[in-house]
Amino acid sequence: MLEIQEKEAGKIKRLTNKTFKFDKRFGTGFYTANYFLKTRKIVEENLAGNIVMEQFFQRADNVMLCGIDEAIALVYTFARNPQDLKIQALNDGDMISNGEPVLKITGRYEDFGFLESAIDGILARRTSVCTNCHNLMKVVNGKKVLNMGDRQDDPYTQMGDGYAAYVAGMRLFSTDAYGEYVGLKGKGTMPHALIQLCDGDIARASECYLKTYPDEKVTALIDYHNNVVEDSVKLAKVLQRKLGAVRADTSKSLVDHYFDGKDTSGFDPHGVCAELIFALRKALDDNGFNYVKIIVSSGFDVEKVKDFEKRGVPVDTYGVGTSLLRVNLGFTGDLVRLNGKDQAKEGRKEIPSSRMEEVKYTPEQSQINY
Repeated sequence: MLEIQEKEAGKIKRLTNKTFKFDKRFGTGFYTANYFLKTRKIVEENLAGNIVMEQFFQRADNVMLCGIDEAIALVYTFARNPQDLKIQALNDGDMISNGEPVLKITGRYEDFGFLESAIDGILARRTSVCTNCHNLMKVVNGKKVLNMGDRQDDPYTQMGDGYAAYVAGMRLFSTDAYGEYVGLKGKGTMPHALIQLCDGDIARASECYLKTYPDEKVTALIDYHNNVVEDSVKLAKVLQRKLGAVRADTSKSLVDHYFDGKDTSGFDPHGVCAELIFALRKALDDNGFNYVKIIVSSGFDVEKVKDFEKRGVPVDTYGVGTSLLRVNLGFTGDLVRLNGKDQAKEGRKEIPSSRMEEVKYTPEQSQINY
């Protein structure tokens, strides 16, 4: 794996397919829309040798681009005669606008055209995830975010999605797969399952954890009995300095027992609400456990985090999953030049860009990595 290096502006230096891992069936067209395969055959038999430029763009503003290096690696791995292609591109991490070209490929259509739909898909998913993560990181005020998307989507997306999240500034991931491309290991301590196996005893679950991992502090999942405040204080009294953090993961369908008998008419008490976390922090501090950090998860997105931060809710780390994985940005590839002349469908044309860089091909970039 090529080690990630960050530019002074926070951008990621261009990577090659020594980093990205591809299924070898990309080369056979297994992942290609069938009409591209038919078109390649038609071109080979009737229109071979024409030099085209293909241009890729999307239609939204304030977007953080990602997937460019992966797409280039795909092309250099599976295109025919990759050394003959001219590739111009922006960089992963660049902010882009509606209609701005992000990638241009010039060469013989039969050499690379069949990869168009795969390139669109890579750019769409990675840019969507990267932008979602970027928008979240803008509102957390420097606090940590644990990316917990592993339980929300196909496991095979994790490596690419983890890279996209990394580009956006995230550094904590729930699985090793998320950190595979960037050299980071998954983080976490216990699920509800460990507490269940201890017959619902959170302290026993934590003590079992410490027996196996004695050099770590415990981050305890604390909502098992839906009594976050009381159980956090009880556990802190048992573990003392071995308790590093408590994680509130209360379901939106539940109201924590802390609110039993209390007036909740002025707010929504369901799930991990701000009032619950204020109460949790106060109880820990009042009992001398100000060193215990608070992690929150379950249903957090940009708007909920923004509200928590606006209200000064005492959160140390946000655990976020589903909202980071929404694919809401689509890319389009268009042929815009033919043999050096403008040629495109109505409404499309080559768009000049002073920001794009030419990518220099080297033979090493064709080494496939399965």
